Formats: sequence, C-alpha cells, structure tokens
Amino acid sequence: MNKTFLVTLISLFSAFSLMAEESNVWSLNRCIDYAIKNNIKLQQSRLAYEQSDVDVKMARADMFPSLSFSTNHNVVNRPFDENSNTVSGSEIISSDRKTTYNGSYGINANWTVWNGNRRRNLIKQSKSEREIASLTVEEVENQLKEQITQLYIQILYANEAVKINENTLEVSKATLLRGEELYRAGSLSKVDLSQLETEVANDEYQLVMSKNALRNYNLDLKQLLEIPGTTPMELQIIELDESDVLSPLPNHEEIYLAALQMRPEIKSGKLNIESSKLDVAIAKSGYYPQISINASTASNTNSASADNWAMQMKHGWNNMVGINLSLPLYDNRQAKSAKQKAELQYNSIQMEMENIQKELYQTIETMRLDADNAQQQYIVASSKLKSSKTSYDMINEQFSLGMKNIVELLTEKNNYLSAQQEVIQAKYMAILERVLLNFYAGNPIEL
Repeated sequence: MNKTFLVTLISLFSAFSLMAEESNVWSLNRCIDYAIKNNIKLQQSRLAYEQSDVDVKMARADMFPSLSFSTNHNVVNRPFDENSNTVSGSEIISSDRKTTYNGSYGINANWTVWNGNRRRNLIKQSKSEREIASLTVEEVENQLKEQITQLYIQILYANEAVKINENTLEVSKATLLRGEELYRAGSLSKVDLSQLETEVANDEYQLVMSKNALRNYNLDLKQLLEIPGTTPMELQIIELDESDVLSPLPNHEEIYLAALQMRPEIKSGKLNIESSKLDVAIAKSGYYPQISINASTASNTNSASADNWAMQMKHGWNNMVGINLSLPLYDNRQAKSAKQKAELQYNSIQMEMENIQKELYQTIETMRLDADNAQQQYIVASSKLKSSKTSYDMINEQFSLGMKNIVELLTEKNNYLSAQQEVIQAKYMAILERVLLNFYAGNPIEL
C-alpha cells in the first residue's frame, strides 16, 4: 500500500513538473494571444474605438433639447445718489439706500428643430467612424499577427543557423586536430596548419554572430509582446520537414477575391468613402435655413424691495417661448467652399481606395511569387546540398589520408556550408510566405 502511494505521488509530481515546463514554453499561437492582450499599440487602437463610441453618443444627444440653469447676484453701490429707482420684475422700487443687492434666477431651454439634416448626417458619420475604428483594431491585430509570425519563423531559422555553425565549428576543430597530426608527421606545412587555425577562428566568429542574431530576434519578439528583455522566454522550436516546405500553394487570384471580402483595410476604405460622402451632405446643409425653438422661465429679487424674497420671486416670475429662423443669404462663400472641399476629398478617398486594392493585390501576388520561388530554390538547394556533402566527405577523407591539400578541403567545406545556408533560407522563406498567403485567404495562422 505504501509502495503504491509512493509511486502515485512520484507520478503526480512528474506530471506537475512537466506541466510547469510546458507553461514556460511559448508557441506561436500563445505569442499571438498574449500580444493581442498586452501590445500597447493595439491597446491604443482599442481606446480610439471607445472614443468613437462616445462620439456616437454625443451626436445622438445633440438631437434633444438642451436645458440649463443660470443665476446672477450683484451688489450695487451708488455713493452719490440720495434716492434711486430700480425696476425689479414688475415692481418699480424707490430707495434711498446707497448699496443694494439683486439676484436673478432662470431656466433656459433650446432645441434645434431643423438644420438641413446636419445632425442626422453627423450621427450616420459618427457611426461610420466607429465602425472604422473597430476595423482599425482588427487591422492592427492582423499586422501584429504577421509581425509575430515573421519573427517566430526568423527565430526558427536563426536557431537552425546556430546549429549549423556549431556543427561546422566542431568539424573545423576535428580537422585542425587531424592537421596537427599531419603537421607533426611532416605531411602538412606550417602555413597550411595556420589556415586551419584561422578557419576555426572564423567559424567561432560566425557562431557568435548567429547567436547574436538569434538573441536580437528574441528581443524584438519580446518587445512586440511587451515582455521585459531580461525576462526568460523559451520558444517552442518546431521541426519542419520537406512536406511543410513544399505544401501546395493557394491560387493568388482566389486569395485576392477572398481578401477583398474579409480584410479590414478594404472594409475600412469602403466606410471612408461613405463617411466622405456624408461630409458632402453635411457641407450642403449650410445652404438651408435653420429653425430652433427656445424657452425660458426666470425671476429676480432686489434687497431694496419692501416684499420678502418669496413674494419678489412670485411677482417677478416670467415665462418666454420663441422660435428662431436663420436663413443664409450671403456667408462670404463659406458654404460653397465647404461643399467643394468635401467633394474634392470624396474624390480623393475614392482614388485612395483604388490604391489600397492595388497594393493588396501586389502584396498577395508578391507573396505568391516569393513562395513559389522559395520552393523551387529549396528543391535546387537540397539537391546541391546532397552533392556538396558527398564531395566534402570525400575530400575530407582524402585530406586525412594526405591525398588532398588544404585549399581543396576549405573550398569544399565552404561550398557545403553555403549549401546548408541556402537550404534553410529557402525553407523558412517558403514556409513564411505560405503561412501568410493562407492568412490573407482568411485562414488562421498555423505552422
């Protein structure tokens, strides 16, 4: 029983340890989810959306009457008047006081009945701006996802480059040891041995540079995720094979048609056209008359009156209702200029929309061409790598036997290293472009 309990306890401890280790590993999807919650630029776009929602509420509230209360209190001193007459409401007050106090109280209401549909168009426009702000949030999210994906794949590439440079350095060190043996046996000159030592130093330098590149990519990723640079972060390193590289590519025309329906920048561009069209209608309202209704109720008091405060408020109480009509006759070309500028802006935004569509098509077509070229380069580079490895292995074996010189060995080694670099460059370029193409087609980002 005790043994069973001990085994169970060890199993649970191992499971918890494994879960803790996995929780510290950052996958691509985890990076994206974390950035969407914490990225500052994205949070700012969300705040802009909230501000646009407030603008909609303000535009709607402008349809209702405004109501305000006002009161004024004054102390009047007439040092040289022996007697004064003051009108307070309906009362004429005669007083010999040199200093008097008076107050007024009023409630005022104002309502714009009609102003050329300006307010209704402003409500429609504020709603469009709110939708644009919402699409801007989505657009920033998409940009963030693309940036994180690019950095993540660059980190995978840099990590593989580090491994290649580590292996190259180990081979160079082994070759140097063999060269030292040949030198002691008199089969290798001091100059050739120095070249081998220089090659080891060069490989060490390349390893340091590749590790620095990997650290820089990790730092850039942390900045996008708003994680401090000193915070430990372990990325999930995915092993991608040839099937991932040579996966069939979607048709760029189909991707473009799908992107026209789903991409937020396209939807935002269409809403910008609608908003600009409303600007024209708003500018036209300057040609129309404006009708408003105002009403007020007020009273006043004076300390010189014989009545008390309540009686003065009652006797001085007055109510007023009025209607105002404002008809533009000549406004120094203000309305006409505003309308012309709004129409020009409308035409400009229409052309901008065409430019956005062209840029989208160019982006998708470029990604498709790059992906196709990267796949072809990967096939050629993989074939070249096989032949380079075979050639290098043969030359290295012959060098160990003293049958090849140092120049031939280093030439084949550099060819082999170059072929390795070409393979991983084409590999990760093809994967990146394929992932982005699928993303533009409306699919989630997946490696």
